[in-house]
Amino acid sequence: MRFHNFVAVILLGIVLMFAALILVGVIGHFNSMAEDNAEKRFALIAQTGAERLRNLIGGMSRQVAAQAKIGIDRFTEGGRLNDRDMAVTFMSELESEENLYSAYFGLDNDDFFQVIHTRGNPRVIASLAAPEKTRFALRTIVRTNRGLRRESWQFWSSDWQILGSRTGPTEYFPTQRPWYDGAKQHTPVSITDPYIFASSLEPGITISSPLRGGIGVVAVDLSLGGLREFLAKIPLTPESAMVVVDRSNRILAFHSASAAYNLDKVAMLTPISHAASPHLSVLQDWKSEGDAAQARIVEVAGEKFVFANYRYSAAPGSEFRVGVFAPMHEFSGPIIEARNQVLYVAAAFLLVVIPIAVVASRRVGRSFSVLAGDAERIANLDFSGEVGDLPTILTEVIALGNAHKVMKSTLRERTRALTVAEQKLASLVESGILLSRERNLQALLKHILFSGRQLCNCDAGTMYLKTDRGALKFTLRTKDDTLPSIEIPLTDPATGAPNEKYLSTYVALHNQTVAIDDVYAETRFDMSGSHRFDAETGYRTLSMLTVPMSPREGEVIGVLQFMNALNPETGEVIPFPKELVGFVEALASQSAIALENFNLLQAQRELMDSLIKLLAGAIDEKSPYTGGHCERVPELAMMLAEEVSNVKEGSFADFGFHSDEEWREFRIGAWLHDCGKITTPEYVVDKATKLETIYNRIHEVRMRFEVLMRDAEIASLKAVQNGADPAAAAQELKERCEKLIDDFAFVAGCNIGGEFMVPEQIERIKRIAGRTWLRHFDDRLGLSQEELRRYEGMPAAELPAVENLLADKPSHIIPRSPDKTLDPKYGFNVKVPEHLYNFGEVLNLCVERGTLFDEERFKINQHIIQTIIMLDALPFPKELRRVPEYAGTHHETLTGTGYPRGLTKDDLSVPSRIMAIADIFEALTASDRPYKKAKTLSESVNILYFFKKDRHIDPELFDLFLTSGVYLRYAERYLNPEQIDHIDVSKYLG
Repeated sequence: MRFHNFVAVILLGIVLMFAALILVGVIGHFNSMAEDNAEKRFALIAQTGAERLRNLIGGMSRQVAAQAKIGIDRFTEGGRLNDRDMAVTFMSELESEENLYSAYFGLDNDDFFQVIHTRGNPRVIASLAAPEKTRFALRTIVRTNRGLRRESWQFWSSDWQILGSRTGPTEYFPTQRPWYDGAKQHTPVSITDPYIFASSLEPGITISSPLRGGIGVVAVDLSLGGLREFLAKIPLTPESAMVVVDRSNRILAFHSASAAYNLDKVAMLTPISHAASPHLSVLQDWKSEGDAAQARIVEVAGEKFVFANYRYSAAPGSEFRVGVFAPMHEFSGPIIEARNQVLYVAAAFLLVVIPIAVVASRRVGRSFSVLAGDAERIANLDFSGEVGDLPTILTEVIALGNAHKVMKSTLRERTRALTVAEQKLASLVESGILLSRERNLQALLKHILFSGRQLCNCDAGTMYLKTDRGALKFTLRTKDDTLPSIEIPLTDPATGAPNEKYLSTYVALHNQTVAIDDVYAETRFDMSGSHRFDAETGYRTLSMLTVPMSPREGEVIGVLQFMNALNPETGEVIPFPKELVGFVEALASQSAIALENFNLLQAQRELMDSLIKLLAGAIDEKSPYTGGHCERVPELAMMLAEEVSNVKEGSFADFGFHSDEEWREFRIGAWLHDCGKITTPEYVVDKATKLETIYNRIHEVRMRFEVLMRDAEIASLKAVQNGADPAAAAQELKERCEKLIDDFAFVAGCNIGGEFMVPEQIERIKRIAGRTWLRHFDDRLGLSQEELRRYEGMPAAELPAVENLLADKPSHIIPRSPDKTLDPKYGFNVKVPEHLYNFGEVLNLCVERGTLFDEERFKINQHIIQTIIMLDALPFPKELRRVPEYAGTHHETLTGTGYPRGLTKDDLSVPSRIMAIADIFEALTASDRPYKKAKTLSESVNILYFFKKDRHIDPELFDLFLTSGVYLRYAERYLNPEQIDHIDVSKYLG
């Protein structure tokens, strides 16, 4: 039946049949209807206000709860506050939600990070002491290394530019705030009672939720000023008012376009009983029953007012009431005026028509009200409840109701699908971030597999990785059962044909995803392995999704296999949804790239470490007398560094290598500390005697003594032949030979070298050198071009030539090339000898200590210069940037007397000082040096003690070296048993 026909028939029948009855009761009915409409309308307004308040607080609660569930590394990094990642998130959140005052999170160690949105409010900016154009205020509270709490503020403009900052001490402890304690006690969210914000001294409420793992709490603030602005957006009649109170009947917010109620003079959080308002007193004594909106007519100061009240429980322990009131004349005025017009103009007919029209329209109106209410819930993405049969017989209204049901069902399904897709996309993004950061292989593999299981919402998962032998190896499972040790070959070992009978190998060979809805009905692949596993464990595999891990087109490095997809609502096993495959393939591709990058980085690290050890080994192998030095020094340095890192008080309390990368950096620096020795000639490093160059030139000197002895014998025989007394000649020959033998023995002894050579010994060397012998052969024959250049400018002597027994000849000097000067950019502070080498025989035999002359000692010391130059030329990555420092400072002292830069204590880091002790102690205890006897443990510690007294090494490190027992552990590993003797450590300390 058409609407207008329905109305006409009803009106006609009522006009004809009940005109008299309605005429009598119309006036009272109009008044009753006005009150009824007013009550229902204000009940609806109160419910609307409460529903909008519910949507506001509920939306914030869901947002806080969702943030609390994200990965904890968004909030912490290395056990410390991660304000970098959350700053942008909080600012975007505050920008999008205009009613929020601030967002923040605190940790159990009382670290705290907060972002406040001033929205350009001068009062808020002033309370924060912020610059005038501040849009965001970022507040960070952390504990310093000294245990003090430091508060830092940053003030940002609307275009995210920093306008200013300040820091200072603070006594703010988030764990002592009610929002923190409430979140710990109530999950998933907690809502505080209204209180005064610590940052702005503004009243408001806080919505909080505990972070994953219970490490802290994330929260947002809603100021009561923002709540009042929120109420102002709810449409009201001109003289009506709306107020929100908490469970203690304190006023949280109010709004009215009328100034008659004087509500603007009432302060926030004022109890209703103190407001001195007769209208609010009605709400104070109102005892609500249930959560439905209630309305009533109350007379206030001789005038009727309509009141409505709605109670809303936002969270456990948190309750709000929304009250609305207005004078009845706003509703009854038009009715009275219409009544008078009806009485005066249309009399009986209008008195009949008005009630009939109202009755008819109310039936239709109720239908529209139902549809409108449900549409409002849909607008807020609330799909709860169903619209039943509408109280109408009108075709148009019924059709509208049916269309509304279809629309709601469609929107509900589409919204649910969109939410699921959004969650999976967010999970993919989060997984990609975590995969790019992970540096531990097992953690990386576990994150890949478990992220896939979470994305698929399935019961179990298995990861296969491709081996170098062309097979798939079981690598990881989400279950705790033992991994099979077998490998599945990708090709038949006998024929070389592709092995396509297994699902995992088929996916790997074809780089193609395969989904199976029922494993026991599958005929394409051999599923006996799954059946056998089910039989052995009692597990029931039904659905399966197998995805290739391919970092680039056509190449597969592994396979992800997921079993038994679960219905998110019922938990039942279902087939894997088709729309899920794209997300899983994206995760597999991300994972493959992350895994390949990890393998590449690991291979580069291993190659670099191997090359470094190869270089250190080559340096040790270069000399048979220093073998093992480049290996032992890093071991000793690492032992001492570990002990220093364990110190928790004193000057070393703040020292420590906090990551594997820092330990690796120090270890590489130790391995390369002598890499410059590769440029030092072996005959200088291994010089065991003073006359040694490529060989020991004592043989040349001995031959000259042999010539003098032969000459003496010949002269004696000639004297006897010429008539001299044979006995006298023999005695003279004997004395001369004995003198030559004694002189040679002295020269040979001086050649050995020692701790000290006295001046008398030097004078005797010079006297012996003054003796002459006769050379009959040209000393320039058989020389190389380099040797001949040393004779340029010197005339050849006439043969036979008289030469000194020992000599310092110009040809013994090898000049230093001008292009070998030291580059001043390195800051070397060393004295460079005039010559490159000086092989003078007298000069070298008169070396007072050891076997090295100045040029040779500089050449050996120059290895540290070459170490610095070589390492400075290498493009070390950021994590190895201190390798040149660690490798190039082990010959420096605390007093500035070391080399090559003459650094002092303030210039030397703790690792550099550790390297100095390790290098000296290894050299003292080494038993493979040709120029010294291996020292005992006590002798070495005693010498190192004198280095400590002279401040050549760090005294505190030396004491720790002894008290920690590092010296003894090293000795037991590397020293000969006869070198290890007892040491009284106490006499070396202090």
